[in-house]
Amino acid sequence: MQTLAQWDGGPGPWILFFPLIWAAVVVGAVTVLRRTAGRGRRGPWGPAGTARPAGDSPLAVLGRRFASGEIDEDEYWRRLSVLDEQFGRRGGAA
Repeated sequence: MQTLAQWDGGPGPWILFFPLIWAAVVVGAVTVLRRTAGRGRRGPWGPAGTARPAGDSPLAVLGRRFASGEIDEDEYWRRLSVLDEQFGRRGGAA
């Protein structure tokens, strides 16, 4: 009886496809990992040393500083009122 793995008593030509399949799986996994890790996220492959992204608004930076404890509540409200006078609120009342 002749099967796909046997060809006249020895390994047939189908045996060559197994390493090719494994190579395709490895290349695909590496490609997916590199594409998902390289989207600007922090981590082992992402950019490091940036305090904040360039597109952050002043209100977002102020909120982040308040949430992390860098400034207290009085300082937060004082700076928020200054930002409201200069830039106005986007999207209505908070």
